[in-house]
Amino acid sequence: MSLETSPDNLPSESTTINTQEDRMTNAQSLPLARAVGASAHRSAETQRSAEVLKVSTRSRPSAVAGAIAGVIRENGMAEVQSIGAGATNQAIKAVAIARSYLSEEGIDIVCIPSFIDVAIDDEERTAIRLLIERR
Repeated sequence: MSLETSPDNLPSESTTINTQEDRMTNAQSLPLARAVGASAHRSAETQRSAEVLKVSTRSRPSAVAGAIAGVIRENGMAEVQSIGAGATNQAIKAVAIARSYLSEEGIDIVCIPSFIDVAIDDEERTAIRLLIERR
């Protein structure tokens, strides 16, 4: 499993890295960090770079969905990155599942897809970036 989750389905600060697809590191983004007691008035750019969930072909969509839902509840937005068709398929399924998790609480989310260049083993790759925000 590529995405380790804590008991409350939030991502841990360390993720297991198994394949080149899993070793995405964005040279421009900050490391995965959870701001404890952070102000709700953080800039949008700081919020966007704070939580990056990396999905692989072997990621369980329900686990990723729980992580997405937890990050949305905490920050109001989450970023999911994937490389390849299989990983992107798992990521899209996770967004759909997270949407159903959050709709039970009256939270509606939207997904904004884009491309992003990431460095893997000093090689540039193009990843799919899904920015998920409250509607």
